[in-house]
Amino acid sequence: MAQLEAGLDDVRSSPKDEGTLQLIVRRPERLERELVDEASLDVEVGLVGDNWLTRGSTVTPDGLANPEMQVTLMNSRVADLVAGDRERWHIAGDQLYVDMDMSRTNLPPGTRLAIGTAVLEVSAAPHTGCAKFSERFGKDALRLVSTAVGQELCLRGINTKVVQSGDVRVGDAVRKLGTA
Repeated sequence: MAQLEAGLDDVRSSPKDEGTLQLIVRRPERLERELVDEASLDVEVGLVGDNWLTRGSTVTPDGLANPEMQVTLMNSRVADLVAGDRERWHIAGDQLYVDMDMSRTNLPPGTRLAIGTAVLEVSAAPHTGCAKFSERFGKDALRLVSTAVGQELCLRGINTKVVQSGDVRVGDAVRKLGTA
């Protein structure tokens, strides 16, 4: 835990207004991951080729996909901290890994982010750690993202929805546009 906490200063120094898209991960089937250099984001289906829409959700009364949890973003510095190796980032289960400050102070709900030609809006729905996260990265990693500090910094990541369809590529700037 001390080693993970020691990495928080690096996470806190993430860019505030313009970051970089570091990794794109599609989840075509449950537990499957495809790392791609470019992808399309769509207002109806989220990340094209991902299973978000067909997988549904356990948090909606009807079991249908939650539009507030369409595309998940994780700070790449946090992914590096908990995974220990960039080759393991994708097992966190998020779709976009971004070098950007995702704290609630910096990206409150309603904040819009431009990536490539797409625009995403930060959701109020929290992105929390789970048993799978603990299995993949350890109990200390789950404890860290679940602390008050971890929740304020959104160490587990953020949920977003696509508000303007477009294409994204690894290396694209991620720009904060303000709130809707």
